[in-house]
Amino acid sequence: MKYLFALFIFALVAVSSCVASDLIVGSSLNSRLIWQQKAEYMAFPFTKRVKEVFYSEPGQQIIRSIIARDLNHSEASATITAGGIGFPFVNIRLKSERGSGLNYLIEVYV
Repeated sequence: MKYLFALFIFALVAVSSCVASDLIVGSSLNSRLIWQQKAEYMAFPFTKRVKEVFYSEPGQQIIRSIIARDLNHSEASATITAGGIGFPFVNIRLKSERGSGLNYLIEVYV
């Protein structure tokens, strides 16, 4: 029984470490998609790639949800550096793992 429990915990950790680091903030339920962009950056050996993505709502509508999906399912990260939910603008910083590129699909909902 101990071995079965240990095997289960090991499998759970292995599966959770393979999950891509998507950024999902807010709720897209009953919201409408107003902006979508694919952010790609080629890999460069031994370096981390960083890309800043900016969006500003021209109608000054308030952003209700932001989704940044890692299409490569890598260890890259996406963080909001300014604006976001409750603001009419958002700045998103994408950072790859060392030696890998970036491939994100970014969606903004109001």
